[in-house]
Amino acid sequence: MHMDAHFAHRPPADRVRVDEAAGIDIRGLTKRYLTPKGETFTAIQDVTLTVEPGQFCAIVGPTGCGKSTTLAQISGLERPSAGSVRVRDQIVDGVTSGVSYMFQADALFPWKTVLDNVSIGPVLLGTPKREATTLAMDWLRRVGLTGFEDRFPHQLSGGMRKRVAMAAALINNPRILLMDEPFGALDVQTKAIMQNELLHLWEELRPSVLFITHDLDEAVALSDRVVIMTSSPGTIKDVFDIDLPRPRGNVQQIRHEKRFLEIQSRIWESLKDEVTRAYEQTAGSAA
Repeated sequence: MHMDAHFAHRPPADRVRVDEAAGIDIRGLTKRYLTPKGETFTAIQDVTLTVEPGQFCAIVGPTGCGKSTTLAQISGLERPSAGSVRVRDQIVDGVTSGVSYMFQADALFPWKTVLDNVSIGPVLLGTPKREATTLAMDWLRRVGLTGFEDRFPHQLSGGMRKRVAMAAALINNPRILLMDEPFGALDVQTKAIMQNELLHLWEELRPSVLFITHDLDEAVALSDRVVIMTSSPGTIKDVFDIDLPRPRGNVQQIRHEKRFLEIQSRIWESLKDEVTRAYEQTAGSAA
């Protein structure tokens, strides 16, 4: 079955996806943990952030600033110590429906084939096995993995595994896509390919995206908005709107454009202080 047939009952993607996407509204979000010594550690404090429906938002900040903790609150995998998260005006109080997650580590089942890894999402949501398989085959075509359906994850390159993970994350048409340094472990060339692939698929489906990265160039090239988090405890320091035109065909070309360099330089002025502060904190504790 072709994708046109599968989505025959839906209006075209460019007319509905932003409406179907879910906005994220974070207010005064704080998360505290108990350390093994019984002390209280504040990971994030008073985080307030809005991601509009269909918006691509990147979060950048030093290591340990609470970026991943923020995603965990949105997904419902963890409960906040204070504050709230709303998705489509509903308080997150448990695992959030309509959310897909992509991690830096490949969250693939090593004992399942590529095809089974991609089709498992629709199957778990009640899609008949044959229909799920057909849909997965089409998604593998879309991410350039036709012919690799019967391979296992260990038989693929790092970039190919990321393609499988991306297909698995997008096959259920998520309203929200949470991405935690998904391309961080890839080489520069493969990373650029995956960034272009992600932009293409996002333009088509338009979920709301919250994308964590340490790579400022990546954040600017992909996003509508870049958020800077402070060193621990993490909170929002600055928010920058990225006015680069869309669609953005090639991230490698974008990075050489004058406007990109201006934006990147302005954001780095805000980010570098937090990176320096985080380094001094860890260096001091190590000493």
